[in-house]
Amino acid sequence: MNGTADQRRDIYEQVVEFIDAGRSFALATILRAEGSTPRKAGVRAIIDETGRIWGTLGGGAVEAEAQRRAVEVCKSKQTIVFELALDGACRSDDAPICGGNMRILVDATVGKDRGAYAQVAQAVRQRRCGALLTTVCTGAETEVAVRWVPQEAIGAEASFPGGEAISSCLGREEARLFVQQGQEANIRKESLVEPVIPRPMLLIIGGGHIGQALARQAMLVGFDVVVLDDRPEFADPALFPEGVATRCGDIRKEVEAFSIGRDTYIVIVTRGHKHDAEALEACIRAPAAYIGMIGSKRKVALMHKDFVESGLAGEEEFGRVFAPVGLDIGAVTVPEIAASIVAQLIAVRHKGGTKAGRYEKEPG
Repeated sequence: MNGTADQRRDIYEQVVEFIDAGRSFALATILRAEGSTPRKAGVRAIIDETGRIWGTLGGGAVEAEAQRRAVEVCKSKQTIVFELALDGACRSDDAPICGGNMRILVDATVGKDRGAYAQVAQAVRQRRCGALLTTVCTGAETEVAVRWVPQEAIGAEASFPGGEAISSCLGREEARLFVQQGQEANIRKESLVEPVIPRPMLLIIGGGHIGQALARQAMLVGFDVVVLDDRPEFADPALFPEGVATRCGDIRKEVEAFSIGRDTYIVIVTRGHKHDAEALEACIRAPAAYIGMIGSKRKVALMHKDFVESGLAGEEEFGRVFAPVGLDIGAVTVPEIAASIVAQLIAVRHKGGTKAGRYEKEPG
């Protein structure tokens, strides 16, 4: 049975729950993944003494081998690290044929590191940045130590692999394995640095058809989603996927009260230009990563004129707004419009966005 779909959101809390329940299990962690592999470094899965799995290492032969070894580890209580080459010769072979190779830790001593897993689980809930360090020392036996390093403490980190290495992983948003060879040939220290960064927050203002479709699609690509509407029937949690938060109240007041940070994305898709204007007025000067508003070019041009002439926003401030919202892909249906918006969110998130798609004052 595969468990949670969101590695960062659930796996650490699940580890703590398993420890507190006294369950027999091992934690499988991908330390290194090179070439073409089903999952990357830092991915974890819980595997109990029967081989049942929560999370995924990518399925197929990789996961099956990890499950087999985890069952043995649960019995022996001996932590292991193993290598797996994904170099099968053909599709009829049992061996995986992706072409990469993976190094996987199967830890039988997770309970001693409960504090670290509880700290990272709390950091994820509180949307705080930092790094989880999994240090593996191999010699006569394999020993594992896990530590949580909050972002503010990284600079002072002196122990291997050091603050600079940890900061680089955080900046790249990418887990990496660092290796330190001991003086003796059979002694090896490895440290997996896993950046823990809050999922970007998407505030959807308007819980109608587009807001509902957008919430569903944005969840799939890694956004935390909050939907705001002033109508209770459109802020009903039953309209949205599990995990989407809803708020009901006066649009202007709710937006002003919302904690908008540099990782907040805002999409305004209310039922009319009056409510759109209220929402935009409440957030246009906020330090959001993205502000997008639905509407025709004429509507957006009229709103631009009103905002600038009334002093609600300057040219540069209004120029930040993606309006009409979404990439121009010829979207017509509600799901297509939602897809165009999600595509734009992804582009801004990973490429910093471009001027294309933002409001530009029409000539004349």
